[in-house]
Amino acid sequence: MDEYTRPDPESAALLTIDVQRDFTEPGAPAEIEGTAEAVPQMRRLVEAFREAGAPIVHVVRLYRADGSNVDRCRRVAIESGEAIVRPGSDGSQIVPALQPPDADRLDAEGLLAGECQRLGPAEWAMYKPRWSALYRTPLADLLAEREVDTLVVCGCNFPNCPRTTVYDASARDYRLVFVSDATSGVYDRGLAELRGIGVDVKDTDEAVAWLDGAAGGE
Repeated sequence: MDEYTRPDPESAALLTIDVQRDFTEPGAPAEIEGTAEAVPQMRRLVEAFREAGAPIVHVVRLYRADGSNVDRCRRVAIESGEAIVRPGSDGSQIVPALQPPDADRLDAEGLLAGECQRLGPAEWAMYKPRWSALYRTPLADLLAEREVDTLVVCGCNFPNCPRTTVYDASARDYRLVFVSDATSGVYDRGLAELRGIGVDVKDTDEAVAWLDGAAGGE
């Protein structure tokens, strides 16, 4: 990494992408293979960021029953009656392992209206209408208010939302860490391509040590 791409743990925020029950739990209606197995690593990241007092944003999808806010590639399925991350449903909730203690259920209407729901002292939930967490969302403003210039990304199904979020963030000049073992759907060529655009690819042990090093003043 060089001076332009090197991530800064002292100005970092963690994004968890689409780690919701309908995408994660075995037998769920839209289960993504490998996501449940990655949750323990995601939890370690979340706990490390909480301990450091650093921002965490849990980015979620919500599909209205009429399909009006759904990607074109999934609209027919939702209009035909498939109930996936339906607002207010149990399946739309963040998986319990990542939720803060005593967290409220997601406020679907507030999230759909573009609000960030506070879940903890430095922790929020936020709805995104498409693949990228930065597309038509309040994320950039939330990060700017907290002087964040480095994003640590993990979550559900690398080829779609995590990957698109990383590329969109790179286009906006964020410094980036991608945590490979805390994300489902990862493949070698994709990781090589991330490195090629200046993303620091780490595993969970490396990411936690990197964050802890800043907290310890190393």
